[in-house]
Amino acid sequence: MNNILITGASRGIGRAIALKAAENESRLFLNSLTGGENLSSVKTEIDRLRAAGGIAGSVSLVEGDVGDPDEVRRIFGIIENELDGGKIGVLINNAGISHIGLVQDMTDEEWNRIIAVNLSSVHYLCKAVIPHMLGLGGGHILNISSVWGNVGASCEVAYSASKGGVNAYTRALAKELAPSGIAVNAIACGCIDTDMNRHLSGEDRNELCEQIPAGRFARPEEVAELAVSLCNGNNYLTGQVITFDGGWI
Repeated sequence: MNNILITGASRGIGRAIALKAAENESRLFLNSLTGGENLSSVKTEIDRLRAAGGIAGSVSLVEGDVGDPDEVRRIFGIIENELDGGKIGVLINNAGISHIGLVQDMTDEEWNRIIAVNLSSVHYLCKAVIPHMLGLGGGHILNISSVWGNVGASCEVAYSASKGGVNAYTRALAKELAPSGIAVNAIACGCIDTDMNRHLSGEDRNELCEQIPAGRFARPEEVAELAVSLCNGNNYLTGQVITFDGGWI
C-alpha cells in the first residue's frame, strides 16, 4: 500500500487528485493551510467512496503552511509518527496561490508570500521526503506548475517567476535523484476550471476558450487523472514538464 502526501488538497486540482488517488489502496496524507470544512469534506467523501467500493486505505489530515520550513518539519514529524517506520512513496506538490497586478504595485510581503508558497514549499517538501524515498529505493515527486512558468504572463510576473522556478527545480532535481530511482516531473497547467480562475468574467472566459484549440477549460479531474497516472508509472519518465493546456501555448 503506497503512502501519498498531497498539498493544497482542500479544493480544486488538489481535491481532485486526492479523490482520484483514493481509487487505489493507499494511505493518504492531505494538507492545506488551515484545513477546516473544505479539507474535512475531502476526507468524508473519500471515506464514503472507499466504503462503497470496498477499497482499503486511510486518510489523515495534516494542516500547516508548507511555505514555512519549520511547519514542513512539523508536518513530517506528524506523518512519520503515524507511519511508525513507514515511508512516503509519492509526493504531489500542489499548494499554490496567485497574484494579479502590476509589478510596481506589489508589496515586498506579497512577493515573498507567493515565492514561499509556490516555489520554496516545493523545496522544503522535497528535501523532507527524499530520505523516505531513498529508504524505499524509489518514489515519485510530482509538481503542479503552470504554462506561465514556461512563457510568462503580463500582470502575473511573480506567479510566472515562481512557476518558472518550479519547472527548473523539477528538471534539476530529476537529474540528481534519477540514480536513486526517484522520478521528478511536473504538469504545467493551462486554464483549469478552478477557484483560481473564478475572477474571470463570462466574457473573459469565452475569449480565452476561443484562444484554446480544445475550445474549453480543462476540468480538475482531468489534471488528476494525468497526475495519478504519472505517479503510478515507470520512473524512467523523469525530468519532464508536461504541458496540459489543450494546445493553447
